[in-house]
Parts: sequence; structure tokens; C-alpha cells
Amino acid sequence: MKKFKIIKGTPYPLGAKLTKDGINFSMVNCSEEECGIILYRKGIEQQERIKFDPSHRIGNICCLFVEGLSQKDYEYNFYIGNKIFVDPYAKRITGNEKWKSGEYVQPLLRGVVYDSDFDWEDTSPIHISYDDSIMYCLHLRGFTRHRSSGVKHKGTFKGLVEKIPYLKQLGINCVELMPVYEFEECEWKNEEETNNSKSLEYQVNHIDALIETEDVISQSSNLNYWGFKEAYYFAPKASYAYSNDPCNEFKELVKEFHKNGIEIILQFYFPDNIKQGYILEILKHWVIEYHIDGVHFKGNKIPITLIATEPLFANTKILYDSFNLEEIYPSADAPMYKNLGYYRDEFMYDCRKFLKGDQDMLGRFQYHMRNHHDQCGVVNYMANYYGFTLNDMVSYNNKHNEKNNEDNRDGSDYNCSWNCGIEGPSRKRNILQLRRRQIKNAITFLFTAQGTPLLMAGDEFGNSQSGNNNCYCQDNEIGWVDWRGLTKNVNIYEYVCKMIAFRKSHSILHYNDKLSTLDHFGHSCPDLSYHSEEAWKINLDGNSRHIGIMYCGNKPEEISKDTFDPDYIYIAYNMHWEPHRFALPSISSHKWIVVSDTNELTAENQIEIEDSNSSCFVTIPARSVVILTGEKCKTISKKVNESYKKQKRQKTGKLK
Repeated sequence: MKKFKIIKGTPYPLGAKLTKDGINFSMVNCSEEECGIILYRKGIEQQERIKFDPSHRIGNICCLFVEGLSQKDYEYNFYIGNKIFVDPYAKRITGNEKWKSGEYVQPLLRGVVYDSDFDWEDTSPIHISYDDSIMYCLHLRGFTRHRSSGVKHKGTFKGLVEKIPYLKQLGINCVELMPVYEFEECEWKNEEETNNSKSLEYQVNHIDALIETEDVISQSSNLNYWGFKEAYYFAPKASYAYSNDPCNEFKELVKEFHKNGIEIILQFYFPDNIKQGYILEILKHWVIEYHIDGVHFKGNKIPITLIATEPLFANTKILYDSFNLEEIYPSADAPMYKNLGYYRDEFMYDCRKFLKGDQDMLGRFQYHMRNHHDQCGVVNYMANYYGFTLNDMVSYNNKHNEKNNEDNRDGSDYNCSWNCGIEGPSRKRNILQLRRRQIKNAITFLFTAQGTPLLMAGDEFGNSQSGNNNCYCQDNEIGWVDWRGLTKNVNIYEYVCKMIAFRKSHSILHYNDKLSTLDHFGHSCPDLSYHSEEAWKINLDGNSRHIGIMYCGNKPEEISKDTFDPDYIYIAYNMHWEPHRFALPSISSHKWIVVSDTNELTAENQIEIEDSNSSCFVTIPARSVVILTGEKCKTISKKVNESYKKQKRQKTGKLK
């Protein structure tokens, strides 16, 4: 057994730190019990225990430096008394490289001293504003695991890299990943009893014998497919890597995404027992070491004000359900870079209710369409990993979680869904048409609202989970994205692509400031206005289920220097089960044209604009959304053009 020279170490950083001369180990021990390091060669064979001497202790931190220790030859764990445990600051974990490696016996996990050298090729976080972000949420394994995914490295970081061309074609520039840090997906029913009865070393060395016994059957595990549990937060998940180096493979993913203009946001779930200082250190590690663009925190005791005021994170997106803005921004000023973002379910539930025609929802819908915050982004979504997919939202009234083996008691009992007349799959043409139209309506809500749109993976082509609204344990075709939907529901996919492109090409739909309902662009028309059967009037009565919203304006840099050229958009939302006739406001030197509708109309049955006594009208079919834009007339009077030039010179101070 090789002997190493041991000297006093440094308390920070906690965990194991590699230097050219050896490795510094640092751990927290709040007890008086003996503690130290266990070194392993070749994965599981214990080679040596190195005890922390009392002289190595500073406060409750024990630290030592081992000269000449090679990180290539050894793995390690810590111990306190008789308890052996994985370093909670380990930057890489071995023992769980194979998905469901703990299905029969709990794996012996070890820490690996990590060499962080990596060539980032001058890439860095992108800092896309919330106003310009198109977000996409996915499960790393489930996104490419299905046989139809078309990738070589299914269910891995490399597999996601293979999907970059698809994401770019769709129009995505920000991807939110469900947990990709190391967690044990297999959860043991009698974990404490199992640990006491057999040591981890015994279980690993006798795995073949254990599998053959009835005893292992009684020790069966449950699957945590999503990973929302206490975990090893500093290390990328080894079973999500195709190679034997999950750290570098995840860095390659981030680098390739940044090369292609796509941000990476990571979800982190922290149970209530996780200490707040630990959370802060975890985020620092991922921002510095992995160049991530943002974090979505999940948990009840997140030190969100501490995180939001940390200078290191000033341009890192921080997503959470609430912020104490008075503490974060005492002067009430907007930040130089808006990095905080509200992420909560209000948009989803309110817009789903409006979509299916619930009473008293028009006012809430109107609010969500214009909602913008000076100090925070606002993330909107119509579906997320929990609850129904968009397809299931229009196909099921009730959850169908029987395959979760919890007697259908798990998951939300109410999803604000409507099955359009038949529960579950249907072959009836009118039902299928209505469902497709409702999905398109929901997509239109999402991409015409002022907040940041977030699309759940697969919703763009009608992915279904067979009515399961809580797929936390479904590592199978229920929980995976089925890419055959690209062919079966190409109509929906093309519409999503069209709506994303339309949003990007019209800055007034994702303006970087609140719309005022006033003419602050100088176009003789409010930037935002509301209409219905009569222009400039709406009915917010509880029975009203339709509204026309008109936008007028551009970002200043998009306006032509020489011509009066505002961007006019009119969106007619009719969620009533009856058609409604909308009056279109007159717009100077422009005419209205229909550019999009959610119906499957024939060439002989298109949406038409009616001209009547200098007024324009359009009849919107039941449960439909129609988008119109103002097309510039071929001739513009010199008087109008000169008037606009004069207004512009006055604003710039060139004309007194």
C-alpha cells in the first residue's frame, strides 16, 4: 500500500481540489467523531483510510493535503465514525454510469477528483433578453430515448447535441433541462433497513448472488425518472453521458449550443433540509465551471434574495415563482440586465380556462396577453412536464395515471382540460379537427402574449402521454417524446414554426417595455387597443368569450428613416362556441389582410374581410383565432409622409 505525504490543507473549496502537487481534501464534520478519507483503486477496492488529525480542523471544517496523489488512479469517499458517504461537493461521481444501475442493489458511489481543463473555444453565455427568448423545456433522457428520435446517442448529452438543427429550425434559442445533476433514480422501499443489513461493499461484490435470491425481490426499488430529490448537485449525471466522461460531455453540449445561439437553463430541486449556503455554492460552480445561462429553482426554502443580489449572477437568468423585489432592488430601478424571471402557473391555468370557454375569464386573458414587468421577466407556458401535454389537454377530462401504481391518486385532479366530446383517442373527424384547432389556439395564445413563451418538448407535434399527468416514474414510451408525431401531426408542427417566426418578425409582440395603450410611437394609433363587434370597444361581461387586440408600433431602430411605416397587427380571439363578427379599425395608408387562422378551411371557405360603408369587418368562426396585419398601400400621400418626417425631426431635436 502506497504511503503519501500528508500536510495541513486549506478549508476552501470544500470537497477535493486537484493541484499540480497533489489533492486537497476538505469536509464538514459537526461532531467529535473520527473522520477521514477512504481511497479506492479500480472503483471499489478499498486501499487506504486517511484520518483527519485534530490539527487539520478549522471550525467544523477538516482539511488536509495529500502530496503526490494522482486523480487518475483513485476514487474516494469520506467517513465520519462508522458512516461512509459520498462527498456532497464531488465534481464527478462514479458507480451510477448505467441508467437504473441500482435496480437490484444500491450502487457503491464514489467521488472522482476532477480535472476541469477544457477548451471552450471562446464560447460564453449568450445573455438573450427575456423579450427575445423562445424557451423549450425537456427531459434530457426522454427527449431522444424513443426509437423514433433519429439520433445515434439516444438519451444522452450527445443525443441532445444531435437535435440542435431541429431546435434551430423550430426557432428555439433557450432550452430548459430537467435535472441533469447526479441523482439515484432507483429509490429503495426499505433503504435504511437495507443499508443496515448489508454494507455497500458487500452489495457490490455480491450483486450476482443477490439478484438470484428472493431477498432482493423484497428490496425492489421505485423509479424517480424526473430526478426531483436530494442529489449530488455538483456532478453531471453519469448515465446521461454516452462517453465515460460526463463532465466534458456536458461541457461539449453547452459549447455547441452556444455556438448555435441557444442558451442552457438548468432546473434544480432542493428539499427543505438543504442549507442555503450550499445552494449558493452549487450555483456558483455551474455558472463558472459549465458556463450555463440560467437556473430554474424549485423548492420552498431557496435563498432567492441572496442569489439575486450575488454580483456573479448579474447576467445569469434566475427563474423562480416569487421574488422580494423591494429587498433586491431597494431603489425600485430596473436592473441593467433583467436576469430575474417569474415562472408560475397562472398563465397556463387561466388561458386553459379561457380556451375551453369558461365564464368570467376574458379579463384574466386580457391581462396575461399584455403582462410585462419592468424588473423581472415573465415566463408563460400552456403545458409543462407536470400536468397534461397540449394534446392530452384537449383529449382528456380526467387524469389516467393507473400505470404509476398508485391507484390513480397521484397527480393533479384538475387540469383545466376539455376532451372536445370524447375521452381519450378518437377517430371521429370532427373531434380530431376540433382538437387540432384548440391546440393551435393555445399555441397562438402563447406566442402572441407579451411574456417569454416556453414550449414543452413534443407539444409542437401533438405528443401524448396517454392521459398520464404525472410521469415521474415512466421511463418508457409514456414519458418519452414520440417523434412519429412529426409525421402524424405535421399540420400542428408547421403552425408552431409559423407562429414562432411571426413573433420574431414583429417586435411589438415582444416589446422590451410595457405597452401603454397610448400613441407613444407617434403613429396616430395606440400601441395597444381592444376591440370587438365595434371598433375601440370591448365587452368584459362574464359571458363574453371573444376579444380583438390590435398592436401598432415598432422598435425605434426598425422604423424606416424616410417613410411612415408602423407595424399593425390585429388578433381576433373567439373562444365562444358561436361565430362572432369583429369590426376592424381603419388604419391610415394600410389595408388589413389575413395572415393566419387556426381553422382547417378549404380554398372555397377562407376567412374574408368585408367592406361596408368605409368600415371593415371579419367573421371569426367558433373557437378560432385569426391574425391580420396591415399591408402598406402602394401609394402614400406626400402629406402623410411629410407629416411623419416632421414629427420625427421634432423628437430628435432637429426642428425647434
